[in-house]
Amino acid sequence: KAGRLHILGEMDKALPTVRPEMSPWAPRIITVQINPEKIGDLIGPKGKTIRGIQEESGAELTVDDSGLVTIAAVGAEAMERARQMVQAITAEPVVGETYEGPVKSTTAFGAFVEIMPGTEGLVHISELQWGRTEKTEDVVKKGDRVKVKLIERDERGRLRLSMKALVPKPGGDAAPAES
Repeated sequence: KAGRLHILGEMDKALPTVRPEMSPWAPRIITVQINPEKIGDLIGPKGKTIRGIQEESGAELTVDDSGLVTIAAVGAEAMERARQMVQAITAEPVVGETYEGPVKSTTAFGAFVEIMPGTEGLVHISELQWGRTEKTEDVVKKGDRVKVKLIERDERGRLRLSMKALVPKPGGDAAPAES
């Protein structure tokens, strides 16, 4: 017992209190819960997506059937980078939120905008701007980055977006939430 107390006393001299921060080289583990329907998106075809996250971030990822993602990394930066990448892939768009993304394609009836990686929605021609729009290309072109508001998710999961909901109506009235 005396020997053990002597060793603990020597250890206490070397490090009298707990360090306020972990060592940058200390391994870290966090868990993130995702929608189980998004597991396939996270893993990707033949594991390509999850391997890409592991290579780019340097973290190790495991996913179970309930949607619990375990991220293990050496260093806070690698862990945070992996967490952000997982959330970017598995995030669910929220009605009423504003997003920014590229115009992927234009049609006679509107423009398709990617608001999250792999998630596109339609800005109907009537939602591009206040007033009449003759052609979609008069307002936006493929490749343009635009800000849009998610105004509805229909029963089939399709996203309805609006650009005009983000700008005041000409004449001083505030833009309505639904048009």
